[in-house]
Amino acid sequence: MNLNKNTYKNYKSYPEKVIQFGEGNFLRAFVDWQIDKLNKEADFNSGVVVVQPIDKGLVELLNEQDGLYTLYLNGIKDGEASREHSVINCITRAINPYTQNDEYLALAHNPEMRFIISNTTEAGISFEENDKLEDKPQNSFPGKLTALLYERFKYFNGDDDKGFIIIPCELIDKNGEKLKETVIKYVELWELEEKFKKWIVEANTFCNSLVDRIVPGYPRERINEIQEELGYQDKLVVEGEPFHLWVIEAPERIAEEFPAASIGLNTLFVKDMAPYRTRKVRILNGAHTSMVPVSYLYGIDTVRESVEDQVIGNYVKQTIFDEIIPTLDLPLEELEKFAADVLDRFKNPYIKHELMSISLNSISKFETRVLPSILEYQKRKNELPRRLVFSLAALIIFYKGERNGDEIALNDDANILEGFKNVWASYEQQKITIEDLVEEVLKNKTIWKNDIDKIEGLPSLVAVYVEDILKNGMNEATKGVLK
Repeated sequence: MNLNKNTYKNYKSYPEKVIQFGEGNFLRAFVDWQIDKLNKEADFNSGVVVVQPIDKGLVELLNEQDGLYTLYLNGIKDGEASREHSVINCITRAINPYTQNDEYLALAHNPEMRFIISNTTEAGISFEENDKLEDKPQNSFPGKLTALLYERFKYFNGDDDKGFIIIPCELIDKNGEKLKETVIKYVELWELEEKFKKWIVEANTFCNSLVDRIVPGYPRERINEIQEELGYQDKLVVEGEPFHLWVIEAPERIAEEFPAASIGLNTLFVKDMAPYRTRKVRILNGAHTSMVPVSYLYGIDTVRESVEDQVIGNYVKQTIFDEIIPTLDLPLEELEKFAADVLDRFKNPYIKHELMSISLNSISKFETRVLPSILEYQKRKNELPRRLVFSLAALIIFYKGERNGDEIALNDDANILEGFKNVWASYEQQKITIEDLVEEVLKNKTIWKNDIDKIEGLPSLVAVYVEDILKNGMNEATKGVLK
């Protein structure tokens, strides 16, 4: 039995009010899940039309299943392992603008359409000067969006009441502002009327947003077991974690139109999302990045094993609560709740997150995710955060490219790897001391954009930790920086 509206007894059809660019795992496990809950619990009464942003995708499968699919949420919930599933029923149909361009543009004619949501990858919000208004369709997502907006502007004679609430979910900073700027560039490239540009700016609301939910996607390895459990065939099963966070920078009136708070969804409408972005980057991403070299050299391979190990688990927890949280400005209770959720997410028994997959480009990640915490901690406490500095020392040893005699498959810029190779070769040949090695690494502008060698006390403390790790091993050295 295949999943579709004939076999799903609770199927319901909703009036189309949302246009969604993207049919991938994340949007279906995050945005569509929320809309489904709003429809069922808050009478949101909104159907989603999915638009395939590139010429190949899942629209045929979605249409075959009448927009239905099963979502599994697997992870830690209220301190216990949890695995639950539900059928998501909010997508009305899916359109491929490469073969259905007229049908795509006709979406602009529906007066009830209110929201536009997108996730077309970080590269999706880009300007392609070869896109033309007469293309069917334009190649870029912003080009397609501009054509749709222009169609609506013309169809409703520039009516300011027919603008959209546009919420991009692409993982770039100020994604709403970037999308708006790109749309305006197309207006100018295509020499469209000033009234249209004014309508874009005044009748439409482009919201910056931040999304957070781990979505492993289609459970290929376990799909036969899942199909048997469900009792029906579903080619669009998707898996995610229970945790979710959507921060949307928008006027208060939009929170009323998208009443997520009324049913307890962790969707926040704020005036400034910068503190939330900083919180995520410093706590979630910063913990990942600072954990990797310490845990991997300790002999561990996955995130879950790291936080469940007594030594590394304590190291990660103390790093977050004692050294990262004190550098942030949101309410302490809110920060500690977020951090506790992060640790639960790290322990998720249903996700195998390899440390080496996080290690990609670790230097640039350390600079953007961890170094700001070091600098801010020193500024506020007038001392260096020992565990974060210890992570930097471990990172330098990690880039030696060896663990217990086995080669580490380092993945970073070739110039960065060459710099580490040379400095470690000089040390092995006894041409330089550990202090010299650390100084060479910290002042290398190929590696760092900032003058981190000039941070007071940092080179000497890093050198102490590098020597401790090399002499006593990661296990004993890590214990030395714990309380």
